[in-house]
Amino acid sequence: MRIDLHAHTTASDGTTSPADLVAQARAEGLDVVAITDHDTTAGWDEATAAARQHGVGLVRGMEMSTRYRGCAVHLLSYLHRPDDPTLVAELEAIRADRVGRLRAMVANLARDYPITWDDVAAQAVGARTLGRPHIADALVAKRVVPDRAAAFADLISSGGRYYVDYYATPTDEAIALVRAAGGVPVLAHAGAATRGAIVPDEAFGELAAAGLAGLEVHHRDHDAAQVARLAAFAERLDLLVTGSSDFHGAGKPNQLGEHLTAPDVLDAIADQGAVPVLPPA
Repeated sequence: MRIDLHAHTTASDGTTSPADLVAQARAEGLDVVAITDHDTTAGWDEATAAARQHGVGLVRGMEMSTRYRGCAVHLLSYLHRPDDPTLVAELEAIRADRVGRLRAMVANLARDYPITWDDVAAQAVGARTLGRPHIADALVAKRVVPDRAAAFADLISSGGRYYVDYYATPTDEAIALVRAAGGVPVLAHAGAATRGAIVPDEAFGELAAAGLAGLEVHHRDHDAAQVARLAAFAERLDLLVTGSSDFHGAGKPNQLGEHLTAPDVLDAIADQGAVPVLPPA
């Protein structure tokens, strides 16, 4: 069974609709795919309908913006109740702050480049969660940069002069919110050094004690040393080990199914989650 537990759609910063994500998963020979858009479950219904149509198994989830002692940490939440009021309120706060932060970044960029908020909004039609990739796409459309990667490497990098920080839930609090909503929390790409500061060693024990269920060990942005490091922490702390593509459609080179999760790990996630896994036909 081929299982990919991390993929994004146009509900956040992917370029593929939820329905097309599922159809592409089928075409790529996946048995199960997860929809994990940033800070939203807006794509769940469309993905569910498409999964039933195509006979693809579906794990409904999201990727939550969190922070551990100043370090940006992305937390995958699988199978949580999407209407949990406390979690919903926190996600609304995160998304609202993202909009203000992006407007400030666009204002910074506009001093030197031909970009407006309307340009960014045009790239985010249908998205519930806005992010830097939408600014990147606007810069590509204006021919300021050739692609998203070039924008992130310079103009909208976290260390760049146009960057504006954003609100994110403390990671231990996010784990508690996810667990209270019946979800299964897994740290995404915790050793991705090319993205900035990685999750420090001392975090794993603390977050496991807070209710963390697993680590995304196998990921394009992890080199062999990080895979070994994260696998060792997972074994030591009895955490689940996942592998995923972090697919964003045309927005990134990541391809569906380039890293996979074992069926017994999916079974363990399903046992802990409040929302059932939609099984493959």
